[in-house]
Amino acid sequence: MNETQNKNSIIRLFNVSKRFGGKLALKDITLDIEQGEFIFISGPSGAGKSTLLKILYLAEKVSEGQILIDGMNLARISSSKLPLLRRRFGMVFQDFKLIPTRTVYENVALVLEAAGEKPAYIKKKVMQVLRTTGMEKKFKALPPTLSGGEQQRVAVARAVVGEPSIILADEPTGSLDSKSAQAVLDFLMEYHKNGATVLIASHNLHLLESTVRGRNIEISDGTINRTATML
Repeated sequence: MNETQNKNSIIRLFNVSKRFGGKLALKDITLDIEQGEFIFISGPSGAGKSTLLKILYLAEKVSEGQILIDGMNLARISSSKLPLLRRRFGMVFQDFKLIPTRTVYENVALVLEAAGEKPAYIKKKVMQVLRTTGMEKKFKALPPTLSGGEQQRVAVARAVVGEPSIILADEPTGSLDSKSAQAVLDFLMEYHKNGATVLIASHNLHLLESTVRGRNIEISDGTINRTATML
């Protein structure tokens, strides 16, 4: 199923397919996402949810088709401009991807350091985001000493500290208990309220249906089967 194109969309996919070897992970995806939308991408394991987020985050290249981010064609962007484009995204991974030998503070600060921000601003911004995600008191802790829920909160803090316009979350609640999962979702919803476009890939439809107003895009076997509005 193809989504209707909208000239005001911040993300546009045109007939996008992705192959890994001889296997099609995504098949002819056409999709528009508007600035400020909350999108829930659902489907079983292996449906193509994670692959879709990876090609948006530029971790993978499409095999066929085109992707436009705010009017910029990813296929035509020079390698020198890719880091600048990536800064528009915040990525939350299911397995956290925190550096185990760096403190909570250092893991979050890396994003701003890479962007060339001044130390005073980095300190102020990192502590502000850690307060928002409830991790301020653990800013000196190393990731291995934290619970899964705490590590995911740090991952959310890292994703949003650069104030990205688009937040991508790949199964952000998949390994968490219900209380921790709800807390992580609440943080993502808060940044959505502040204007960010949020895409969450997850099989936990019940959690999202009970909390979020947005659009559910159902993927199966690499194709969009159905879209629906969650009320």
